[in-house]
Parts: sequence; structure tokens; C-alpha cells
Amino acid sequence: FPSHDKGGSRLTLSVEALISDTIADTYLSRQKLSIASLVRVIKERCYKSNIKPPAVNTVRSRIKKLQHDKVVILREGLDAARKLKAVEGQFPKVDNPLDIVQIDHTLVDVIIVDTYNRQPIGRPWITIAIDIYSRCIVGFCLTLEAPSATSVGLCLSHVVIDKRPWLERIGVGVEWSMFGKPKVINVDNGSEFHSEALKRGCEVHGIKITYRPVGSPHYGGIIERVIGTMMKMVHELPGTTFSNIIERGNYDSDKKASLTLAELEKWFALAISSYHLSVHSGIVEPPTNRWKKAVDLGWKPFYIQNATNFLVDFLPILYRRIQRQGFIVDHITYMSSSLKPWISDKEKGHKFIIRRDPRDLSNIYVLHPEENHYVKVSYGAIGNPAITLWEHKLAIKRIKDEGRKAVNEEEIIKVIEKMRIVTTEAITKSKSARRKTARLEHLKNSKVPDLISPPIPSTTSTSNELQIIKRFDDIEEW
Repeated sequence: FPSHDKGGSRLTLSVEALISDTIADTYLSRQKLSIASLVRVIKERCYKSNIKPPAVNTVRSRIKKLQHDKVVILREGLDAARKLKAVEGQFPKVDNPLDIVQIDHTLVDVIIVDTYNRQPIGRPWITIAIDIYSRCIVGFCLTLEAPSATSVGLCLSHVVIDKRPWLERIGVGVEWSMFGKPKVINVDNGSEFHSEALKRGCEVHGIKITYRPVGSPHYGGIIERVIGTMMKMVHELPGTTFSNIIERGNYDSDKKASLTLAELEKWFALAISSYHLSVHSGIVEPPTNRWKKAVDLGWKPFYIQNATNFLVDFLPILYRRIQRQGFIVDHITYMSSSLKPWISDKEKGHKFIIRRDPRDLSNIYVLHPEENHYVKVSYGAIGNPAITLWEHKLAIKRIKDEGRKAVNEEEIIKVIEKMRIVTTEAITKSKSARRKTARLEHLKNSKVPDLISPPIPSTTSTSNELQIIKRFDDIEEW
């Protein structure tokens, strides 16, 4: 029988067992019942078992005796329990800027509009890179496309370049002196960070990739905090979606939207400049001060002079054998007179490594099988327009949906041109059509992405068609 001594339980064993069982299968669960609900369930079970139910205070005292960590794990999950403990496994000590750079993506909490009619087209994605030592944001990439190997490559390209020419081009008069090649990039376990393109690019440029341990979100705390800071600033913009429905209330994000993608890019440049000048709680000084102190003490960044070459090393990879007419990649033919020696040796069956920018399929970059550089090869049909990969895929789908068995380059281009005409006509009526048009903005003036400079032609070639991108010779580092 239960002891009636001071401090002992006055309940029968059957009541104690019933309380314990009910706490285990109802209170200690992800359903997270309140104590009042728990008491009600205990009473119901007692009545069914013809047992006198315990008092409310008795149940509360049993809850207080439970191990707090166990309660949190069972009711809230492991992630919540980790937050109660001292954070273990933090980053190794960083001695200088760019020792470790964290990279992550988020969907921006604002709706943007198209360039032509200022109508809403949806929310863009941003990829942000932050330097662990100084907490400076060292680069970003703003795009309408979901995170991919390309957006990671574009972000890294932005990290390594001197940003003054880019700031002048977009018309933003602020200082952003942080640039250079990182020694280590720290990322999560998204597929885009495990891509062959990223791994090869980092190997070529001597950048180590480290992955945050699965189930250990605190390893990404620094980048997540800066993203949170940026999104709080975004919430002040017209067209913001805020973080959730409760915050948004009756605010009509679509109706208030007024910024284009290019204008939002400018805003981020200004916001980052402001962030760099504000005291950061983690280092108790402005990030720009910490960066400049390292420079004053003699630290210098590894500078990548030619961002075009750098970006090519991070573009998605394909493998193709050369044909008599050149390279055929997804029904598109690419040809240059510089390929003739390779065509002569095509019987060897060599598979070439090819990289291409999904935003502009008018060129591919072929790794020379013997020398350490890429060769830029353009469309075989010179008059074809620059197209994007998503247009290309949609065109092939439409051709097949129409029941046509033969898919060829001519038909693909025809369908894409028709789609562009339809999109232009529908632009004032459809948000998706406006979004498609916005995706083509970078093709309007040039086939070369705005962020990077044109490739340097070879000085040894007699052919005007041959454009060689040397991998190391024209990369200046100090």
C-alpha cells in the first residue's frame, strides 16, 4: 500500500498508474494538451474505471516532477530541445575575413512588378553570402528562379569581384569594399550545394565546401540571422507579404507592389550598405569596421580579376560527344571552326565536359580535352535568338503535347518566338506571363550576363570564331 508518511503519496497504486499512463500518452505528445485537458482526460478514465479521480493540484505536482528536457523533446521536438542547451559544435575560430563564408537562400517577403506595365509578378529569391569573421555581406544574387547551382555560382561571382563597377552600373553611390575569394564556404544540405558544378568549381579555385550537420540548424545561425534582418527591412517596402498572414492582416500586397527586380536589387545594395554601418550584436561593432581593421593590419583578399571565367567554372555540367556538325545539346547545334580538329578525332568517342548558363543558351563552354581552358562555342545557326532553358523545356513540352514526334531546333525556335508574342499580348492580363517576360530582361541588351565582363579572345588563334577562356593564366590573385 502507498505510504502515508510525510512527503509520500496518498493515492492508490491504480490511480498513480492511471495518472502516469495518461500523462505519457496524452500530455507528453506533439498534440501538446494543456494541463486542464489532461485533468479532464484523467477524470474520464477514472470514472470509467470506477476510481476516485485525483485533485487538480495532484496532477500539477506530477507534471512539475517531470524532467524538463524530456517534456520539451516529446512535446516540442528535438529542435526545440536543442535551443535550451548551450550551443555545441560552433565554427572553428576564424582569424581573417573570407576564412569562412556562409551561403543560403530565401524567398523575399515582397512582391515585385514587371518593367513594362508595373503589374505584380510574384516574389523573387535571394541568395546571400556572409563573411563569418566580419559579419559583412560579401555578395548576393537576386533572381526569379528557385535556388540552383547557377544561383550559387552567380552569388559566388558577386562575392569575388570588386563591386565598384557593378554599383556604378546599377546607379548606387555607396561604398561596398568587401570582395575576394573565400577559403571555405559553409552551406546546408540542399541539392544545389551538392551539385557537380559547385564541387568542380570549388575544386578548381581551391575553395573548400563544408556542410552544416543534418539536424543541427544552429550551425547556420549567422546567415539565418542576417537573412532575418534583411527581411525585417523588406517589410517596410511597398508590396511586402510580411512573414505570415497574421502580420499581413488586410494589407493588399499585390495592389501595393511597385518595385521591379532591378529596383529591388538597388534597394538591397543600399540596405546592405546600411547594415554594414550598424553595430552588430555578435561582434559588438559595425561589420565594415571589423573588415577595415583586418585590412589595416595587412590582410589582403585573393582577388579574381576575370569574373566571367570564374562563373563558367560554376555553371551546370553536361557530357556530350562531338558530332560531324558540332555539339548537339538538347536538339540545339553548336558549331565553330575551332572544333574541326576534335571532329576529325570524333571516332575516339571522347566525352566532352560542357557548361552552359540556363539563362542564355546561345553559347556553351567546352573544356579542352588536353589544355586547361574552356572554349566558347555559339549556335550553329547564327540568326537564332538567345533563349533561356525554361523556354526551351516549355517549347519541347508543347511540341510533344501537340502530337508531333519530331523535335528539332527549327521547331523549338519557332515555338519560342510564338510563345514570346503570346506572352507580350497577354502581359497586362496575366501575372505568369509578366513573370516570364521579366525572366528575359537580361537578354534584352546583351547575351552576356550583366554581372560579368565579356570573355577574352585568344591572342594565338587565327580564327575570329575561337574564344578561349583560360582557367588560370588570366586570374590575378594577391
